[in-house]
Amino acid sequence: MPQSESRTKRGRRGGEKTGKNRQGKVESRYTVGLAPSLANQVQRYAQTVDASMSKAIAALVRLGLESQEDRKREFFRRLKENLANDDPSQQDRMVDDFRALILGR
Repeated sequence: MPQSESRTKRGRRGGEKTGKNRQGKVESRYTVGLAPSLANQVQRYAQTVDASMSKAIAALVRLGLESQEDRKREFFRRLKENLANDDPSQQDRMVDDFRALILGR
């Protein structure tokens, strides 16, 4: 009898896995290093929303990515509006506006 047929999956404590914890979505785990000032800000945010540091970091990353997508959509909306307007006197202002949208400044 081949060895692979007799194997059963076991958890950390040696018991068989039931699969209860692994139903649905798969989550990745990462370790991140934060500057002390940023870690303090995240900790205050986590306390404000009554969440763990990991969940607070995940929420902040999600919000940042959504914000980036919103800025990109806004950029293309304004670019489309301004392509029809060929006023040379407004070109410098438009460049500054688009730079602010792209860089978030």
